Amino acid sequence: MEERTRSCLLRNRSALEQDIKTSYIMDHLISEEVLNLEDEQNVKVQATQKERAALLIDLILQKDNYAVISFYNALLNEGYKELAGLLQDSLPIISTSNKSSIDGLTPYVQTVLCEGGVPQRPVVFVDRPELLQTIRNELFNLEMEPGWITLCGMAGCGKSVLAAEALRNHRVISECFPGGVHWVAVGKQDRAGILVILQNLCSRFNQGSQTYLNPPLNIEEARDRLRFFMARKYPRSLLILDDVWDNWVLKCFDVQCRVLITSRDRSISEAVAGNKFLILVQSGLSNDKGLEILARFVNLKVSCLPDEAHSIVQECKGSPLVVSLIGALLREFPNRWAYYLKQLQGKQFKRIRKSSSYDYEALDEAMAISIEVLEQDHREYYKDLSILKKDVKVPTKVLCILWEMDVEEVEDILQVFVNKSLLFCDRNKRSFRYYLHDLQLDFLTEQNHDQLMDLHVKMVHQYQKAYKNGFPSPSDEDCIYWYSFLADHMAKANLKKELYSLMFSMDWIKAKTEAMGPAQLINDFVEHRHVLDEENSTVRENFQEFLSLKGHLLVQKPFPDIVQLGLCQSDSSEVYRQAKLKAVEKAQHGAVYLEWINKTTLQNSSSLVVQLHCDAVFHACFSHDGLKIASCGADKTLQIFKSETGEKLLEINAHDDEVLCCAFSPDDKFVVTCSSDTKVKIWNSITGQLIHTYREHEEQVNCCQFTHSQHNMMLVTCSNDTLVKTWDLKGSNCKNTLFGHTEPVNHCSFSPDDQYVASCSNDGTVKLWATRSGNEWKSIDVNEQCRTSDDDEEVLLKCCLWISDGTQILAAAKSTLLIYDVSTGDMITELAISRYSNIQSCAISPTRPLLAVALSHNSVELWDMKLHKRVADCSGHLSWVHCVQFSPEGAKLLSSSDDQTVRLWEINKVHSSSAVSLVQCMDAIFQQGDMFVLVSDNKKCLQLINGKTGNVMFQSDVQDSRICCCCLNQHTNLAAFGHGDGILKVGMKSAKLVLQNIGWKMQQFQKSLLIAIGLEKGIVKVLEFPSGKTLSTLTGHTHGVQRCQFTHHEQTLISSSDDATIRVWNWHTGACKVLEGHTEQVKNFKLLRGSQLLSWSFDGTMKVWNFATGELVKNFDCHDGAVLSCDVSPDGSKVVSASADKSAKIWSLRDNVPPIVLAGHNACVRSCRFTWDNEYLATGDDNGEIRIWRVKDCSLLHICPKDVEIKDSKHGGWVTDLRFSPNSKILVSTGGYIKWWDVTTGESLQTFYTNGTNLKSIHVSSDFKTFVTIDNIGILYILKMIN
Repeated sequence: MEERTRSCLLRNRSALEQDIKTSYIMDHLISEEVLNLEDEQNVKVQATQKERAALLIDLILQKDNYAVISFYNALLNEGYKELAGLLQDSLPIISTSNKSSIDGLTPYVQTVLCEGGVPQRPVVFVDRPELLQTIRNELFNLEMEPGWITLCGMAGCGKSVLAAEALRNHRVISECFPGGVHWVAVGKQDRAGILVILQNLCSRFNQGSQTYLNPPLNIEEARDRLRFFMARKYPRSLLILDDVWDNWVLKCFDVQCRVLITSRDRSISEAVAGNKFLILVQSGLSNDKGLEILARFVNLKVSCLPDEAHSIVQECKGSPLVVSLIGALLREFPNRWAYYLKQLQGKQFKRIRKSSSYDYEALDEAMAISIEVLEQDHREYYKDLSILKKDVKVPTKVLCILWEMDVEEVEDILQVFVNKSLLFCDRNKRSFRYYLHDLQLDFLTEQNHDQLMDLHVKMVHQYQKAYKNGFPSPSDEDCIYWYSFLADHMAKANLKKELYSLMFSMDWIKAKTEAMGPAQLINDFVEHRHVLDEENSTVRENFQEFLSLKGHLLVQKPFPDIVQLGLCQSDSSEVYRQAKLKAVEKAQHGAVYLEWINKTTLQNSSSLVVQLHCDAVFHACFSHDGLKIASCGADKTLQIFKSETGEKLLEINAHDDEVLCCAFSPDDKFVVTCSSDTKVKIWNSITGQLIHTYREHEEQVNCCQFTHSQHNMMLVTCSNDTLVKTWDLKGSNCKNTLFGHTEPVNHCSFSPDDQYVASCSNDGTVKLWATRSGNEWKSIDVNEQCRTSDDDEEVLLKCCLWISDGTQILAAAKSTLLIYDVSTGDMITELAISRYSNIQSCAISPTRPLLAVALSHNSVELWDMKLHKRVADCSGHLSWVHCVQFSPEGAKLLSSSDDQTVRLWEINKVHSSSAVSLVQCMDAIFQQGDMFVLVSDNKKCLQLINGKTGNVMFQSDVQDSRICCCCLNQHTNLAAFGHGDGILKVGMKSAKLVLQNIGWKMQQFQKSLLIAIGLEKGIVKVLEFPSGKTLSTLTGHTHGVQRCQFTHHEQTLISSSDDATIRVWNWHTGACKVLEGHTEQVKNFKLLRGSQLLSWSFDGTMKVWNFATGELVKNFDCHDGAVLSCDVSPDGSKVVSASADKSAKIWSLRDNVPPIVLAGHNACVRSCRFTWDNEYLATGDDNGEIRIWRVKDCSLLHICPKDVEIKDSKHGGWVTDLRFSPNSKILVSTGGYIKWWDVTTGESLQTFYTNGTNLKSIHVSSDFKTFVTIDNIGILYILKMIN
C-alpha cells in the first residue's frame, strides 16, 4: 500500500470507526475478494460496532492498494459519500492496463460502475464464462451506434448478476461506454412509478449543474430531459434497465441511446425502434457450480459437503437464485441441511425466505408475480399446464386437444407464455414443443394442488374425445406423449376403470410397444401396480410377465405380430385369452396363426429379458441397492437400466474397443469400466459424466472391482500385461502395482473386509495380496494340483471368488471349481461342473450356500455348496454365457451372453427338471388324426411324445453314446434307432415306460411302432413301442450315424454316416449292403420311386443308387463346394441341389442334359424344395434369404423378404428347411425362427419366434396344419394352425 494512502487512512481512522456499519461494507469487500469468510467471521465476533470497524480497518491496512480502492467504492455504494471524500485525494494511482487476470477489472472500471450504481457482486459469485462472453460480444455491437440489448430469462436465472458482471471489464467500459454506465432498477411499475424513476435519474445527471432547477413534471418532459443529458453530458454511455416488465416502459427511455435490458419477456423490445439484440438465459447452473456456491457460503471444500448438498443442488434445478437463497440460509444456520432439503422436496417455497438482495420476500412471490400480469383467460390456460411432466417437451397438438383449439390459436397463446419466460419452446422441423422449467412446474403444482385431479380428468376426457375410435398413429406428432403419459393421467385422475381398460388391453400393448418398445410399458405396470391389483392382480402379472419375457422381441424391425406372441402364453393367462380371440377372428379372414400345443411342458424361470446391446454382452452387475443393472460388451457401450423393468436409464459410448467389465461403487454413485483399449474409466452413474480415465495398463484390462466399503474407497484392475493394479480414487495414478503373475490376469476381487486382493491368471495360480502395501501374501498353484500325468495342457483360471467371511477362496479352471483354505492354501473341495463346456464366470449367493456358474454351452447352473450337488439348470440363452451375478438380497440372478441379452432369473422359480433338455434329433409321423414325435434328450435317452398333448408316452434306457438321428416307421408296428459305434442291435432289453404317469392304457394302441436311432459311435438300433424291446443292434459304420430311415418294406432300414458310406440293412437278419462311392461324409439321402435312393455329400456330388442291388445308377458332379440339400420334383423328373458354392442347380433324372444354374444367392445355399404341383421351387441361403423360382423357365419370382434394408432380421440365421403347402400357396421356412410366406406375393404371413434359435428342420402334416421342430436349447414346438 502506498505510504500517502496508508497515512490518509490512519489520519481519518477515528471518523471511519465512528460512523461505518461493517456488515454491508464487508459484503462488497468479500465479493471483490479483498476479504475472505474467515476475516468476516473475525470481524463479526467483536462486541461493539466500533470494535468491528476498527478491526476491519486493521485488516485493510494489511492489504494492498486494491483493498483501499475496493473500500472506497464500498463506502460510495453504501451511501458514505462524505467518508469516501476523506480518502478520495489520496487514492493510489494504478495503470488502467494492469488488469485482473480473471475478468479485466481495474480501479477505473470499479469507479465507473460504482458511480453508475451498478450492483456489486453477490457475496458468493460463481463465474459463467461462456454466457458472459456472449453478453460482452453483444455490448461491443453498441460501440459505434445506439441500440437495445435484451437479456431475457425466467425469474431467478441470474440475469441481473450476469448483466453487472459483463460490465466488469476494462475493454468494454473504455472502448464502448467511455461516458459511463447508469443502472436503473425498474421492476413492476405503473406510470407514476416510472415518472419517479425518471425524475431520480435526471436529478443524478443534473448534479453539479444548474441546467434544470426543477424536476420534470411528466414522462414526456422527463424523456426530453433524459435525451439532452445522454446526448450532451453523457455521450456514449450505457443505460441499464433492470427487470423490465412492460414494453411501454421502454418508450419512456427511448432517447436514441445505448440500452441493456434485463427482462422475463423476450418480446419486450418490440415496442421500440433501432438495433436490437436478444440473449436468452435458459440454462441453469451445472451440478458442480451449484456445489461450489454452497461450499463458498458455508466456507467448506466441495469434498467436505454433506450428502444433502448434492440433493439440494438437484432440487434447486440449476437456479442460481434458489442455490444462493439456500446457501445464505445455511451460512446463518449451518445445521439445517436436512431441513432445507425437506422444504425444497416438499415445495415449501414460502419457508425459503428472503436472505439476499433479491426483490421478493420468498421464491413463490417471484414466480407468482410473473403469472399475475397475465390476462385472466391466459392464467386459466397456464393453470392447465400444472399437470405436465418434468423435463417433457409437449407437442402443440396435445394442447390443441386439451383446449379444443386450432394449432394457430394454441401457438398464439403459448407464445405469450414464452415471451414472458413462463414457458420454453423447442422448435424442430415440423412443429413446436413446449416445456416448463422444473421450478415453474413445482410452483404451479403447489399453487393448484387442490385442482390437480380435475385437471387430469380434463386431460383424459379430451383425449378420449379426440381418439374415440383408436389410438394415435406413429405419424401423429402427439403419439409419443399419449403413449408415455396417458396411463399416468388416468391414475392421477383416479379414473380406475379407464386405467384397467387401457392397461389390460392387447391393443394398447401393441400400439405402445410398437411406438416405444416394452420397457416403459413394464414400468407402467410396476408404477400403477397398487391401482391395477385392486381390479385383478393376476391379470396384471400376466401382462407384466408377457412383456418381461417377450420384450426383447418387441424391439425388432419389422415389428412382430403381438397376437402370435400372446398365443405362446399360458392358457390361463389373460394375454392368451385376448390373443386367441383376435387370432380366431383374423384367421377367418385368411390370417395365419399358430397354437403351441405342448407349451405347458415348458417352465419359465427367467423373469426378464433385456436386449439393449447390439453385440455380445461380456459383463453385467447389480447396483448395491439392487435397483439398477449396468452391462457392457463388444459394442463398446455401457448401459444402465432398471432391474425391475429393463427401462434404459443411461447409454454411454464408453471406450474405443470392447468393454470387458463394469462395476458399481459401494455408494452406487459411480460405475467403473475397463476395456480392450487398455483404459479404465470411472463414470457418474446418474449423469454419465466421465470422472477419471486411467491409462497405466499396457494391454487389455480384463476386470475391475471396487472395495466393498465406502470408507477409503479403492479400485482394483487386472490385465493381459500380467499386472494387477490398485487405485486410490482421489488421485490420477495407481496406488500399487502388484507384480508376480507371468501370464494374463483374468479376474481380481477384494476380500470381504477389503484387506486383501485375490487374482487369478493363465499362469495357473491364484495370488493373494495385501491391499495396503501391495505385497504378495500367498500364492496357490492350481496348475500343479489340477494337471494330470496324461494332460500337459496349462490350467487357465477364469475367475476367483472369496467365500463367506474370507477364510476360503474359490477358483474356476476349465470345467472344474476348486475351493481352497486361505490360511493354509490347501484344497478343500473339487467340483466337476461339466464335461462338455468351460466355466466362464461364477457367483456366490449373499444369503444362502448357492453357487451360480456360467457355461460356454449357453446355460447357467446352480449348485448347492454344502451338498456339492447341482440343483438347477437355467436354460434360455442362445449362445455362450459370460457372466453371472446375484442380486444384493440373493433373490435374483442375472446372466449376460453372446446372444446380446441380459436375463434375470427368479431363484425360487428355477427347477431341477430344467436340467433335462432335448437335442435336435427328431422324427414325427402324422397318422389317422394322431401325431407322434420321436426325440432324443441330453441324457442320451429316447422319448416318444404324444403330439396332441405334449406328454411323454415312452422313454428309453440311457444309451452308451450320443443319439445322432432317429426315425419312426409309419407302416409297420416296429421302430429303430442308431448309435455312433457302428453297431446295429436287435434284442429284448426293456425300456422305461411312463404310460401310467399320464393315464394311458396299453389296449388303446391298435398297433405298435418301429423306432430306429443312429448313435455317435456308429451303431444303429431298432426298438419296438410300446413294449420297449430292442429288436436289433446293427454294427458296421465306423463313424457317427447321421441319418436312418425305414423303407416301405418293413424289414429294410437305410443309414448314412460320417464314414462316407450308406448301409442298407435287413434289420431282422443283420444282413447289409454297403453303398460306397462318396469320398466325404454323406450329408443326407432321399428315397425315390421303386428301389432307388438319392444321396448327396460334402464331396460336392449327388448319386442315385439301386439300394436293392447296391448298384450305383447315376453320378452327378454337382458343385465346387459341399452339397447341403437336395429335393426331387413330385413327378420324379428333376432334382435340385443346393451347395456351399452359393448356387443351386436343377438336374434331369431322365435325360443327360446340362443342369440349369440358379444364380443370385450371396451365401451358402442350404435348403431347397419343389412345390407339390412342380410349378415353383424355393431355395434358402445362410444370409436368411429365400428365393422362389418358376420351374418352367427358371425365372426368379420373389426374393423373401423383399425389404433389402433388413439385414440381421431376415430369418434370424441360416434358412435350414423349406416346406410348401399342398396347394402350393404357402411356404414355411426354418432358420433362427419359423416363417410362413405367401408364394403368390412373396409377403410374410407370420413369424413364430422360438425361445431358442438355429432350427435344423421342420416336420409338417399332410394337411399343412401341424408343424413340429426343436430349437438349439432343446425346446420342442408342436404347432397347430388356427382355423
